[in-house]
Amino acid sequence: MSQNTSAKKLALATLLAGSALFSQMASAAEAICYNCPPEWADWGTQLQAIKKDLGISVPQDNKNSGQALAQMVAEKTNPVADVAYLGVSFGIQAAKSDVVTTYKPKEWDNIPAGMKDPDGKWVALHSGTIGFMVNVDALNGLPVPQSWNDLLKPEYKGMVGFLDPSSAFVGYVAAVAANKALGGTLDNFAPGISYFKQLAANKPIVPKQTAYARVLSGEIPIMMDYDFNAYRARYKDNANVVFVIPQEGTITVPYTISLVKNAPHADDGKKVIDYVLSDKGQAIWANAFLRPVRASTLSADAKKRFLPDSDYARASTIDYQQMADVQKAFSSRYLSEIR
Repeated sequence: MSQNTSAKKLALATLLAGSALFSQMASAAEAICYNCPPEWADWGTQLQAIKKDLGISVPQDNKNSGQALAQMVAEKTNPVADVAYLGVSFGIQAAKSDVVTTYKPKEWDNIPAGMKDPDGKWVALHSGTIGFMVNVDALNGLPVPQSWNDLLKPEYKGMVGFLDPSSAFVGYVAAVAANKALGGTLDNFAPGISYFKQLAANKPIVPKQTAYARVLSGEIPIMMDYDFNAYRARYKDNANVVFVIPQEGTITVPYTISLVKNAPHADDGKKVIDYVLSDKGQAIWANAFLRPVRASTLSADAKKRFLPDSDYARASTIDYQQMADVQKAFSSRYLSEIR
């Protein structure tokens, strides 16, 4: 074999090895999203779609909103996350803590003004209405509770669950909803604190992370949770689960996404944000029974499985900025008086 032929073969082998390495690197694109657990809001389907359509892997992350924000603050000088999915009050706090940065995604102009930070520090993806996710079979013949006050009845002792209101956004939303329904305001949490003190006597189950599987198994028969989780349990997991909007009323809140400041993979993070707000990404939320922020993407088919509009008339919106402003004071009071 001539020297020339050997050199050509070596060059070709080097080129092929380089191509393989490049291909491997390209397929290894990754964006870290804090607080995107696959069991919550059908993030599982969303993450699979992002991988398939963008080639970007987004590892599962089981933090709640409070844990995610605390981690982002701790990592401020050396960020690990690229994007963060947070309940709206935590999204507002993240902007105030200077751990997220401006990014106005491609669908920016199609997102309602009240559902995005004017500077692009956060943008809503979808919203949910808080109520009771009830595993009917696990009630063992007891009636399905219809009101906040029903949960205080002794027959439901040890059967009611809610996520930790001092840490998880959904827990805080439940506290705000109960407080408002029972006569309180964002300036006066006395009715809500009093309610949770009474509920504590009924031995509730208070996890920190999503408890979807524990409701399906019957370990937690009654969970203060969003409509979308209850509908998913009923229509996708075929569980005998119903959703109840309490008679005294409740609230509807959005969940947001932000680009982390100085994100290590900022370009991939931006692509993920664009994707979850695209027609396809929004349709995934809608098919998981969430109300997408771009209302036009909610199919009539999905809407049919929601409770009637007459029930949703008992759900209201609130001042999300004020909700964020008073959250720390509520958490401190909850921790000192109840937990």
